[in-house]
Amino acid sequence: MEGAARKGRKLHISYKNRRKINGFLFVLPWLIGFVLFFLTPLISTIKYSFHSVGVADSGGMNLKYVGFQNFVNLFSAEVSSNSSQFLRVFTDENTSIFINTPVIVIFSLFCAILINVKFKGQGLARVVFFLPIVLGLDVVVDLIMVTTGGDVADAAVTNTFDNGIVLNFLLTYTFLPMKVTLFISDIANNIFMLISQTGVQTLIFLAGLQSINKSLYEVAKIEGANSYEVFWKITLPLLSNISVFALIYTFVDMFLKSSISTEIYYFAFNKNNIGVASALSVVYLVNVLLDLLVMMLLLNRVVRLYDTEK
Repeated sequence: MEGAARKGRKLHISYKNRRKINGFLFVLPWLIGFVLFFLTPLISTIKYSFHSVGVADSGGMNLKYVGFQNFVNLFSAEVSSNSSQFLRVFTDENTSIFINTPVIVIFSLFCAILINVKFKGQGLARVVFFLPIVLGLDVVVDLIMVTTGGDVADAAVTNTFDNGIVLNFLLTYTFLPMKVTLFISDIANNIFMLISQTGVQTLIFLAGLQSINKSLYEVAKIEGANSYEVFWKITLPLLSNISVFALIYTFVDMFLKSSISTEIYYFAFNKNNIGVASALSVVYLVNVLLDLLVMMLLLNRVVRLYDTEK
């Protein structure tokens, strides 16, 4: 009887452990794909970075151990395809990514809030907004070139906003510092590329906005809170975890589109210097992981701050 009773009992798993199991199952396909398709090339790249790679007389690769010489050459003797030192290349790329990532995420949140507003033809407006992003900006530009001509497409992409007009407006009607003014005018001048990089993040924020309980906004209105207070006290705190995800996604996506990836291909296949290309890949990987660690530490502190305020 006792054995039958034990068999009839269900295994009790706490809610916290169930969330961990669900998270592991969600990541499991990626882990399987990483082990099958990426782990071996990653190990080979690290191995090649410590060797001088050539072609053997009998065919195949000839590996000669050189230690850290490839890494030393990378930052002392080698230059990029545009004749720049790699220390300067990494500095410029990191600066650009750390500056542009918050801009893209903030703009994505702004677009998601606009699309989430209830109005007639909301579905059509969402389709019109997301269609160029789903198809890709290059596809849309090619379609414009076919239907209206290349000059019109180039003008639509490169000169959407006149940088001089925006700059003069900011200098005349605002009292912002010159560096901030130039930064804003540069963003306005590249608005087409900014929109093309915000599609997935906008969808993420839109899903987060629609998951917020509407009764919270109703209670806030009854209490007399204005739109500014509602955004900072309700919307933004409840989107804090989603904001972290959007920031990390944008950060990684910008690194994948970085010019350093082109430099790796240039050294490996154009200059036939696989050892230095592998060293550049390893340094690039370490750089990305360190930047992600710094961003995660900073963002976790922000999320904890919002959690304590709830």
